[in-house]
Amino acid sequence: MSKLSGMFRTPDGVNRWFTFTLVTSLFLLWGLFSGMIDVLNKHFQDSLHVTKAQSAFVQFSWYGAYFLLALPAGWVARKLGYRGGILTGLLLALVGSLMFVPAVRIHASEGLIFLSFLTALFVVGAGMTFLETVANPYTTVLGPIDAAVARINLAQSCNAIGWMLGPIVISYFILSKTAKADTSNASLYLPYLILAGLVAVLIVAFIVSPVPDIHAPQEEQAATKPTQHSRPLLKEKHFVLAVVAQFFYVAGQTGIFSFFINYVKDPEYSPALPAWMANHLPKTMKFLHAGQWHITEYGAGIGLSVAFGCFLAGRFSGSAILRFAKAHITLGIYGLINTLMMLLVCLNLGWISIITLMLSYFFMSIMYPTIFALGIRGLGEKTKLAASWIVMSIVGGAVMPMLMGWMADKWSMRVGFLMPLGCFVVIMFYGFMWQSFFRNDMKPEETTSGPMMASH
Repeated sequence: MSKLSGMFRTPDGVNRWFTFTLVTSLFLLWGLFSGMIDVLNKHFQDSLHVTKAQSAFVQFSWYGAYFLLALPAGWVARKLGYRGGILTGLLLALVGSLMFVPAVRIHASEGLIFLSFLTALFVVGAGMTFLETVANPYTTVLGPIDAAVARINLAQSCNAIGWMLGPIVISYFILSKTAKADTSNASLYLPYLILAGLVAVLIVAFIVSPVPDIHAPQEEQAATKPTQHSRPLLKEKHFVLAVVAQFFYVAGQTGIFSFFINYVKDPEYSPALPAWMANHLPKTMKFLHAGQWHITEYGAGIGLSVAFGCFLAGRFSGSAILRFAKAHITLGIYGLINTLMMLLVCLNLGWISIITLMLSYFFMSIMYPTIFALGIRGLGEKTKLAASWIVMSIVGGAVMPMLMGWMADKWSMRVGFLMPLGCFVVIMFYGFMWQSFFRNDMKPEETTSGPMMASH
């Protein structure tokens, strides 16, 4: 128990477990919001008659907010501190959630209705941008540096709980429980209204609770030289490649999350339910067609939640594994496993491929927080700025799912999964090569040939 509490003891001797717990609630919140948007793709395809590629504008609006506001969020965090950045994010999330109430009452063309929902999603996404930009690096300073990766993965475990619960909540309100698709948007505001209430509670909590502004220590090989390691961020290879790896990770993750239901419900390849499975599923999750049981959209939405359960299991086990295993090696191995899993998904082997797709969530689970923690390692006072750049790389989730949707529209959904396969190859490379980049970055710059370049 003392070893666990030591994870949250800062250099001044104070145990920050309460602050860490409060910040962890933010991870749960953006997990809920993020898990909900992945159900919207299939729903808008039915209710607003958009293509798979066009439905990816959901992710474009969401992750586009990350791209546009990550650096401003970092600036706010530097000016107003962690508390100010968090409260800004929560207020934006509250406004965006409430925007869904008038959006469902708009009587206009399908294009304008789609735009109104995308606008609301963008505002909520802007709020999540502030929260992620602040909360991720904040967890790394709420205790000893050698436990930073384990701490951020522990916090992200609560994020995975939100991812798991999000599809359940929104699927209940908007997905069909019969053979016929639900084409109504009338109930779409209800899950967002529920989360607006949760956000309001968190705003009060962060106003009245202690949120100390703790500075990140700078790791250097020779701390006796104050001018050492003052190179610009763009010369930190382990950081720059973290931005690249995070771009491709979020691209692959978002593509898989967004088109999971489409893959399971693909009319060309979707397999019938095995008898043993059909016997155990409730009527809302199955329908009978041509003498065989098939899964409903609501059932596929619950399946997405089960996949997020694998994601959650991966987060909790990952937190334990990373207490003794090297983070970059674990990342490389998980990247390799998911590369092979995506190959099986592309082969479309019926339920084998669907189960493999669900298991891939387990191995995705540690990637985002681990890349984040490895990318900001050793950057000292540049940590907040670096965090902004890494969060901005989430734009991969805005653009790449459109490519995946286009591939699915042109060929098939299984061909679309070649996109995340390529993404995991990049992540595997970063994980296996990180240590050599980091060691090189921590060496003092050569100054004999000329003056050292100024730091950003």
